[in-house]
Order: sequence, then C-alpha cells, then structure tokens
Amino acid sequence: MAENEARFLERLMATFLVEADEHLQAMVAALLELERDSDSGRRQALVEELFREAHSLKGAARSVSRHDLERLCSRMETRLAELKHGQAELSPEVFEACYQDLTVLESILHPVLVPASSAAATPGTVSAPLPEPPLAKPATSVGPPNPAATAAPADETVRVSTSKLNTLLNQAEELLSLKFSAAHLLEELAELNRELSDWKKERNKTVRELRALRRAWGRRQDGLDETRLAQLHRLLDVVDGDELRLRLLEERVLRLRNSREQERRALTGMVDGLLDDMKQASMLPLSSLLALLPKLVRDQAKDSGKEVELTLTGGSLEIDRRILEQLKDPLIHLLRNAVDHGIEAPRLRQQQGKPERGSIEVAASPRDGNQIELTIRDDGAGIRLDSVRQSARRMGLLGPDDAGTESMLLNLVFESGLSTSPILTDISGRGLGLAIVREKVEKLGGSVRVEAGEEGGSCFRILLPTTLATFRGMLVRAGEQQFVLPSTSVERAVRVDRQSILTVENRETITLEGSVLGVVWLVDILEMPRKESTSAVSPYLQAVVLGAGQRRIAFIVDEIVDDREVLVKGLGPQLQRVRNVAGATVLGAGRVVPILNVGDLLKSAVRYVPVTAAPTATVRAERKSVLVAEDSITSRSLLKNILESAGYATTTAVDGIDALTLLRTSAFDLLVSDVEMPRMDGFDLISRIRQEPKLRELPVILVTALDSREDRERGIDVGANAYIVKGGFDQSNLLDAIRRLI
Repeated sequence: MAENEARFLERLMATFLVEADEHLQAMVAALLELERDSDSGRRQALVEELFREAHSLKGAARSVSRHDLERLCSRMETRLAELKHGQAELSPEVFEACYQDLTVLESILHPVLVPASSAAATPGTVSAPLPEPPLAKPATSVGPPNPAATAAPADETVRVSTSKLNTLLNQAEELLSLKFSAAHLLEELAELNRELSDWKKERNKTVRELRALRRAWGRRQDGLDETRLAQLHRLLDVVDGDELRLRLLEERVLRLRNSREQERRALTGMVDGLLDDMKQASMLPLSSLLALLPKLVRDQAKDSGKEVELTLTGGSLEIDRRILEQLKDPLIHLLRNAVDHGIEAPRLRQQQGKPERGSIEVAASPRDGNQIELTIRDDGAGIRLDSVRQSARRMGLLGPDDAGTESMLLNLVFESGLSTSPILTDISGRGLGLAIVREKVEKLGGSVRVEAGEEGGSCFRILLPTTLATFRGMLVRAGEQQFVLPSTSVERAVRVDRQSILTVENRETITLEGSVLGVVWLVDILEMPRKESTSAVSPYLQAVVLGAGQRRIAFIVDEIVDDREVLVKGLGPQLQRVRNVAGATVLGAGRVVPILNVGDLLKSAVRYVPVTAAPTATVRAERKSVLVAEDSITSRSLLKNILESAGYATTTAVDGIDALTLLRTSAFDLLVSDVEMPRMDGFDLISRIRQEPKLRELPVILVTALDSREDRERGIDVGANAYIVKGGFDQSNLLDAIRRLI
C-alpha cells in the first residue's frame, strides 16, 4: 500500500511540475508585455492575467504540500492585487520585484538553468528545489500574440512522460533495422539470381562442347573407344536431367524474390508510417524554446545597461525534441553575444544616428530536405574584422601578408581560441564560445555560418535537420573499412588525376573549378594504413569534397560505394566524444559502420602534417616572468604558488608603487594586479604603465573582488587585457588568460 501511494505521489508531483512550468512561462510572457507596453489598453488585462496565473499556481502548490511555493505565490498575489485595484502604480521597482519573484520560482523549477546567485539575491528564498520537470513543455506565447511565433493549441492533449516517448521512439527506430535487413535480403537474392544466370550460361556452353565432342567421336571409324563414348553419353544424360532442376531452382528463387519484394514494401510502409507518427509525437514547436528568450535578453540587457527589443518569428515550426534540447545552449550563447558585444550602449547608438533601443531578431524558416534555418540577426556594431585578422595572424590561421576575404574572416570567429573581445574575463573573451556553438550544431548534423548584416550588425544562420533518427549518407571505403559521410556535408564526388595533385607549402592541393582545395587521404586522417592499390597503382583517385562553412577539403577514398538512408546509433556515454566519429549505423548484413564527424575531419585535416615533411627544429621555450601586485599576503602567496607551479618565474609587489618601481628596473612578460591597494591602486597603475613607452605594451591582468559592470568598463578604459573576479576565481581561467597573452 505504501509503495502504491509513493508511486501516486511521484506521478502527482510530475504533473504539478509541468503545470507549474506552464504558469511560470505564462507569467513571464505577460510581465514582459506589460513592461514593454505599460500604458496600453491591455494593461488591466495583463495584470489580471498575472494575478490569475499566480493564484492558480498557489492552489496547485498547496495541493502537493509545497508551502514554500504557496507563500511565494501569495506574496506575488498581494502585490498584483494592489496593482489590480489601483492601490499601487507600475514602476521600475515593482517590475524588478516581480522579476525577482519569477527568478526564485524558476530557480526551484529549473535549478540547473538559473544561477544560484540570482536566487540568493532575492529576499525570501524558498527551501530545497524540486526535481527538474520533464523537458517537454506545451507551447507558450512569446511577447504579444503573434501567429507566426506561437504554435496552435491541440484539440485534445494527454501528458506522457518523455522517458516513455523516448523508449517508444527508440523502439520504432529499431524497426528501421528490419527494413534495411529486408532490403539487404533482396540484394542477396538478386545477387543469387545473377549467379544462377551466370552458372546457367557456363553450363549451356559446356553442354554444347560435350555434344560437339560426342558428334566428333561418333564419326570416327578407327580406334573408337566404346567405353569412353558410353561414359560421355551417361554424362550428357545427367546434364540434361539437371537442366530441369536448374530451371525449377531459377523459378523458385524468382518467386522468393518477388514475394520478399512485396513483404519489403509492406514492411517499409508500416515502419515508415510508425516512425513518422512517433517522430510527430516527439516534435515540439520552436516556440517552446523561444519562450525562454525574452526574459533572458531583458535581464542581460539590464545588466549591460542597454535597451534591446527582441523579435521572434517562426515559432510554429516543429523540430525533434532532442534537437531542441541541444539547441538551447548555442542559441542562448549567440543571444548573449549579441547583447554583450553586438548592441552598443544607448549613448553611443544615439551618436551614430541609431535608435537608442537595439534590435535582435530570431527567425525560423523551413528549408528543403526536412531542414530548418534559424537566423539570429542584430543591428549592433558587427564583428570587428581588423581584430579578427590580428587574432588569426597571432594564431597562425593567416599569414603575415594575408588580409583574407570578408567571408573568410567572419567565419574564423568559430575557430577555438580566437577572440575579438578587448578584454579577457573569467567568463568571456577566451575564444571558446563560438567554437562550442559550431561543435554542438555540427554534432546535431547541422551547420552554422555568419554574415555581415545589410545595415550593420551581424547575422548568424544555423541550418538543422528536423529529426535525428535517419539521414542520407554516402558509404565510402578507406583501406579495409567502410564509413558513412553525411550527404548534407558532401559537396561533390570527383575523380582526381594523380598528376594534377600539386604540393604547395608541404601540402597537397588540386584545382577544382578555379578554386584551390587541400587534398588529404581519409586513411591518413583516421590514422589507418594506405592500401597499395590506392597509394601507388591507380592513375586516378576517387575523392569526396567535404565542406562546412568556408572550409572545403577533398578527401581521397578507396571506393565510393553508394548513397543510402542510414539509422544513426549513439556510441554510448563511454565513447561520447571519439575524435572524427559522430556515431554508427548497422548495415543490412549486421555490419557496424562508423558515421564520421565532418567538422572533426576538417579540423584534423587542417592540422595534419604529412609524415614525409621535414622535421622542424624545436626551440626550448624560454621561461616567462610574471610580476604579481597584491597587498593581501594570503592572495599574494596563493597567486605566486599557482604561477610557479605552472612554470612561470614569479616576483611579487605589495602595492602599485612597489610594482611600478620593479617594472622600471626589471623586465617582465606580464603583470597580474589587484585593484584595491594602498598608495596606488590597480587602475592608476595601469594608467601609468600605458603612459611609459617601455611599458605600454605590457599585458596586464586584473584579479579583483570588484565585479560590477562599471568596474569592468573602467578596466577596459585604462587598458587592462583581462579582468578576473575573485568571487568566482578558477585558477584555470587565470592560466588560460596568461597563455593567451604571452
């Protein structure tokens, strides 16, 4: 009895979590609209909607004995009742209090999504968070009602656990293996039929030769060997008898092939229909993700001292829930980038003749081949190409005299380690964000690129499949192993004349339609031995041109087998991140074939150095020297220990005056400084350093407890290269910043 009650309470709590999330999203949307148009005729209706949602959530919390949530909703109810009855006026303070209450509520329902500091900063923090609710959420309107941005509600809905949906979908996907096996069986029967036909032709040829031999022996008058002639007659009789059995066998194989073809068609129809239905059941409208964005952008803009208007379209388009879950982080990162680094401050926008309020647009539109394109566009400052060019040259991605085209420079921002931020902080400026965005998108079988906006700003375009289960793939052979390449990343297959391959700067290249492409052997990238037939004998080679963004490379393969539909299988948590491999598929014969990760292949190809290359001389790295300016002996000792453990020669100073004296008398590669110090603080120290010709190029990192936006901006103004906050100090961030600067 107790066990049944526990199961009932568990189901009840799961139902409550989903319902609570619905109320939360509705309140966020209503509050955002109310803040945006607080003087509109809908003001009273929006306040009423907020009050009703808070009241409903309070009742639901009471039914599951979540008295902490009940008290929070009661507090919200009281505040909204005062607005409803005209006892209070809408003001920035009221909006901020409402947002804080919603942030606390969100931190309970989504503890992973909301930083602990956000909830901690709000008075009345509630008790331990509930378990995270199922990720599948019904569509919620975003901002003002917009038919293009919201999904039409279903006439009848039933809540089903997402784990059950996943199980059903996985089982339906497994049926694809039966479909592929049936197709493989038909291929085997067709091959058997061809072999029987070839055998029949050879047999008929042999029979004709035997009969000619019998006629020749029958005409001989002398030396006739009656015994051998009798044996020949018996052999011909046996062969003639086999002709009937062979014909019956052919007919049987043909009937078997035809019946299996009918079964295959029926099985294909049932499997495809069932899988399509299951895919539809697992699809969610994009609005379920877009609904999270307005509050995020609003909070980010407020923290940055900017005004931003977010426009959302295309929310009614549906996409696989698994893709939607993985898309959340890249989309949030691009929006934060747009607010932080794209949209300018109101004062600067006004000076440039732009509206004080910046604009960000997120639009989704369908594309051919069951794909969706997601566009994130802003009207901000855009990407600084000069900064990209300088960073690319420092990283060796561009030569000293190579200016690079606009398109090339724009797409270099996705390279790991490349950053255009004027200052490094503990959470940005390390050049990893956009690289991770590309990695996550490519892992979903998609692609991402960036363009300059027509009227300034930047535009990111993400192309994604609508489902994950199957895709078209090109089956190739490299060495003795077969591999699958996603067809969406295959630009073309070409035959390459060995004599047309030229070596430029120790790399093999070909010219294709006027463009120079790098050439690599797929077996070399996968660290497999080359086959002799490919490496030396054939005058022509088969190549597959793979592309992602602006990167295009030709990969030499031993054989291009065919193009087919394949079922994607994960490799499990133990092999979740195998270089160059995205997953696997099982062919009809039961053979497991790896599915290659095109993004990884292109990166591996760029880094690949042929084994025939002459070894370059290595120079022993000189030990770098770092000066630490810190008045706290504890912090000074900690920083010195961290730096010396990392191999840096470290000298310490007790304040800004002491540090400046040491910098004038000794040579250092970098300065790590606190801000708040006696006699001369860190800001004044950097200002003095930038004024002295011998010191003005010295990289400086500020490590301080000051974490306000104003302090960070002042750090940029005085010339700091990096700004790391002690409150969330992680020594790996400090060491990574030092490695990037020196």
